[in-house]
Amino acid sequence: MAKGRADGNPRKRFVTTALILIIVGALFYLYFKNIGSSSIQYGSKSLKDIGWKGDESSSFTELGDDSDIPKTIPVCDDRLSELIPCLDRNLIYQTRLKLDLTLMEHYERHCPMPERHYNCLIPPPPGYKIPIKWPKSRDQVWQANIPHTHLATEKSDQNWMVVKGDKIVFPGGGTHFHYGADKYIALIANMLKFPNNNINNGGRVRNVFDVGCGVASFGGYLLSSDILAMSLAPNDVHENQIQFALERGIPAYLGVLGTKRLPYPSRSFELAHCSRCRIDWLQRDGILLLELDRLLRPGGYFAFSSPEAYALDEEYQRIWREMSDLVRRMCWKVAAKRNQTVIWVKPLTNNCYLKRAPDTQPPLCKSDDDPDAVWGVNMEACITRYSHQMHKARGSGLAPWPARLTAPPPRLADFNYSTEMFEKDTEVWRQQVDNYWTMLGDKIKPDTVRNVMDMKANLGSFAAALKNKDVWVMNVVPENGPNTLKIIYDRGLLGTVHNWCEAFSTYPRTYDLLHAWTMFSDIIEKECSPEDLLIEMDRIIRPKGFIIINDKPSVVLSIKKLLPALHWQAVAISGMDQGKDDAVLIIQKKIWLTSESIRVSE
Repeated sequence: MAKGRADGNPRKRFVTTALILIIVGALFYLYFKNIGSSSIQYGSKSLKDIGWKGDESSSFTELGDDSDIPKTIPVCDDRLSELIPCLDRNLIYQTRLKLDLTLMEHYERHCPMPERHYNCLIPPPPGYKIPIKWPKSRDQVWQANIPHTHLATEKSDQNWMVVKGDKIVFPGGGTHFHYGADKYIALIANMLKFPNNNINNGGRVRNVFDVGCGVASFGGYLLSSDILAMSLAPNDVHENQIQFALERGIPAYLGVLGTKRLPYPSRSFELAHCSRCRIDWLQRDGILLLELDRLLRPGGYFAFSSPEAYALDEEYQRIWREMSDLVRRMCWKVAAKRNQTVIWVKPLTNNCYLKRAPDTQPPLCKSDDDPDAVWGVNMEACITRYSHQMHKARGSGLAPWPARLTAPPPRLADFNYSTEMFEKDTEVWRQQVDNYWTMLGDKIKPDTVRNVMDMKANLGSFAAALKNKDVWVMNVVPENGPNTLKIIYDRGLLGTVHNWCEAFSTYPRTYDLLHAWTMFSDIIEKECSPEDLLIEMDRIIRPKGFIIINDKPSVVLSIKKLLPALHWQAVAISGMDQGKDDAVLIIQKKIWLTSESIRVSE
């Protein structure tokens, strides 16, 4: 009998263990099923299934009477208050995408298929407040708007951010500059022997690229020197960095040095910066450093602050030797080196590239490679030589800032645009912006808007017309049109390439004003959903923010009918007279809270 009991116990233990595993597995399944499909429902392809009674053959510009118009649009689950549709980790998990984590592919854009669109309005977090106005916002934001304080604890020794009551305060520190970005910036200028330790070098440094930017204090403190920095960081384990940057009113974009080219044209930045950004620059034959090389102008600088720069231990010495060898083969030279910071400078001409020994790595890019093609284009481990014009001019040939904003840039010739066409475009948009501000009237004050987006920027003249207003503009160039983004950068402005059939790479509630010039006509022509675009615009505009729609009267009329469902209100409208080619509708987004937001805030 003792033997029988001994034989039975293992069997019972096995059965018990198996039952426990089945129960636990079932609970996990139910939990993730709830997250993926119960509490957070996916929507349909368009608004037709949530209230619009038009049949499938109806077009956006042929909305019928008011009975065809949705009275409301569903509000998303509160857990989606920070949703970025094309950078959604839940989507990656649920669709089981096979991505190479070592290449950072999971931080690149992966957009949902139409059937997985939420088609609901993103709610603000509990207790949301209208953001603090610029310039105070550079140094403090409402904690309720970005209720994430782990960076304050994790980076407490580096002065990234500090929680003080109902605000988060930014002392200006960083991983490498604990004592303030302003002192660090002056140090870089001093190392480069710029006059008066001013980093803008008499207007010759205007566009800066800050990779691995943290909460973007480096870019924030550059603004006082008339420098615009594109601050870049992924939606990674240090999440919300870019959300903090944009809430502060600092130019920033969600992105990563992974496998795809960054969405900026070649020769766009005078200075690139990396302060202990934890990037392995030696990987894949230096492909990430070569991507920076593509972005830098002739004679551009790369400021690299990291332990490798002073190489105390054996591993740092190895990295330093290999990196020094790589940049030497790329024809970069050390411009200055001090303690943990080294600054390299690119050559002004192709001479060094052409003098390299045969088979030197990395190779020069093939002659048919377009260095300005970026949307969905893989990075290449090669060096792009300068155009004949840049080589001959020994540089970009740009006027110092601010003259470069209105001076016709040399790359206009790439589009066969004349100086007269450029000047006319600049003047037309100056007048149009004056008209917009007249229509806004007393709705807009000098500090009403800070973060502005021009959704179809063309030559950047809309942004140029805002020069005397205390704003910055994200100039967006559609990926299927003329690649005029290089003209925009040559004017000393910032921007990116994008396909508006997809969601933009930014957090919700990050822009104060959106300018949509003929955007809806373009979307309809591309047979994408204008309703999806409206919901996306609602996602990225802040409560109380403005949307300027400049389009055909029929398009404007259709959008006007949808305003109540979107919780938008018309501020002004013009051009709806018979026979007009275009009309302008200015909209303001109302501030609203979900029942959960109200409950928590009370």
